[in-house]
Amino acid sequence: MADTFPKAPDSMHPGNDVRIVPYTPAYREAFFRLNQAWIERYFEMEPRDYQVLGNPQETILDPGGHILVALAGGQPVGVCALLASGRPGYDFELAKMGVDPASQGRGIGRALARAILQVARNSGARKIFLESSTRLPAALSLYRKLGFREIAGGPSPYKRSDIRMGLSL
Repeated sequence: MADTFPKAPDSMHPGNDVRIVPYTPAYREAFFRLNQAWIERYFEMEPRDYQVLGNPQETILDPGGHILVALAGGQPVGVCALLASGRPGYDFELAKMGVDPASQGRGIGRALARAILQVARNSGARKIFLESSTRLPAALSLYRKLGFREIAGGPSPYKRSDIRMGLSL
């Protein structure tokens, strides 16, 4: 994987310097903080959140996943993860995507999602899924625009998850 991903087209990021880069341990606190912010805004942190967000190396990267970080002015303003999937028929789970509230509405979430989908493709993935909540209409709209469609449910480690979506790459 390259050290940096191309800057998103100006139509998505007018007048800014957003770059998407691979996760390094320097972004560990930002990964936790950016996800905690959206979770606590709409829900509550759950045990699995603390486990994954507190140990991204062990829970995401070591098992074969990936994390991307969106930087604006050199500061982390968004994150997104791709977890190795335990769900039959799916290679990865798109998860832990959060954008700083002050940076929302600038296309950063879309750029992160597109970049992480490209990482999945480059890794040879054929299908990915995600879990979300119907209480997050903006997120669901983004996922649908990216081609995700609702799929049958199954067990989830999160109380907030009431919708699952899949995408064939």
